Amino acid sequence: MAASPKLPPFDPADPLGIDDLLEVEDLAVRDTVRAWAADRVVPHVARWYEDGELPQIRELARELGAIGALGMSLSGYGCAGASAVQYGLACLELEAADSGIRSLVSVQGSLAMYAIHRFGSEEQKLRWLPRMAAGDAIGCFGLTEPDHGSDPAAMRTYAKRDGTDWVLDGRKMWITNGSVAAVAVVWAQTEGGIRGFVVPTDTPGFSAPEIKHKWSLRASVTSELVLDGVRLPGDAVLPGVTGLRGPLSCLSHARYGIVWGAMGAARSCFETAVEYATSREQFGRPIGGFQLTQAKLADMAVELHKGILLAHHLGRRMDAGRLRPEQVSFGKLNNVREAIEICRTARTILGANGISLEYPVMRHATNLESVLTYEGTVEMHQLVLGKALTGLDAFR
Repeated sequence: MAASPKLPPFDPADPLGIDDLLEVEDLAVRDTVRAWAADRVVPHVARWYEDGELPQIRELARELGAIGALGMSLSGYGCAGASAVQYGLACLELEAADSGIRSLVSVQGSLAMYAIHRFGSEEQKLRWLPRMAAGDAIGCFGLTEPDHGSDPAAMRTYAKRDGTDWVLDGRKMWITNGSVAAVAVVWAQTEGGIRGFVVPTDTPGFSAPEIKHKWSLRASVTSELVLDGVRLPGDAVLPGVTGLRGPLSCLSHARYGIVWGAMGAARSCFETAVEYATSREQFGRPIGGFQLTQAKLADMAVELHKGILLAHHLGRRMDAGRLRPEQVSFGKLNNVREAIEICRTARTILGANGISLEYPVMRHATNLESVLTYEGTVEMHQLVLGKALTGLDAFR
């Protein structure tokens, strides 16, 4: 009788053996981004968060460009041409450091650069994409308005023709990177439908006051965009798309990165909880030796690695050209919701220490409250899935 093959040892950091699904190139991307985040973000981010600022954002952007993390799933124009799975792994590692850093990369690559790459003219691509891929120019994406978040079709920002020019008026709200951006992709109503515009931020009439007093995503630049008679040449419009299909396709690409990123925040909290539970003693022994704590850790591990498996599955579908928007909603809804629960459970294991910035748990938990809302609230993704499951539209 043949001997049974020897099983590999159980790895608490990878209990399902998900790394076996990754190629050597995937692991190299992950390790590069993880090492960069450990060196450049993790030692400083608690202070940035407490101060409510990201003081080195332009320097960090250039460093992220140097490791190929900006627009990394796009091809040409200085972009890395990485796979969807590799981009996802980068998002996970960046958000394990902080959601604000992953948001910087996501808005730059999956929103602003993606819009120009997919819908822009060759002139727009050549002007902006190489500089953005290198981190020499930061971009932002103007869709959400003060009174129109989940219903972008009702946006009030308007672009009208004046001779061969366009003139834009309106406001956008909760715009990541806005105050430091060199270029904004702004969506506006026109007589012919919703169009996207490539707006250099030094154009007269454009301003981007930074939003203060946030208690989430504090290590991130968040702004309002004000467009007051912003005059643009006729070729500033994105020629490749008309209607909501344009911005929504960009959002779907960005939401895919969130599916991975949320698991990075969850992993950071889980690892912190395990380390704390095995070193913190009460009643004469480590609290990790008590059944209730082990039950919490087991449940956290199950949801964490289920979420990573889901992200990996969606990444393979994206690489095969088979990923549907409804499937992205599935991933965003599940993974962000479970990540928040993992963070909250980790906080209970750390007790009072869980609220201290000496540990990353409360920072991740508050950041995820924003991630839960932006790029589609829980309710919107539930309705996307509800419509897909029943064929009935409950949005209105």
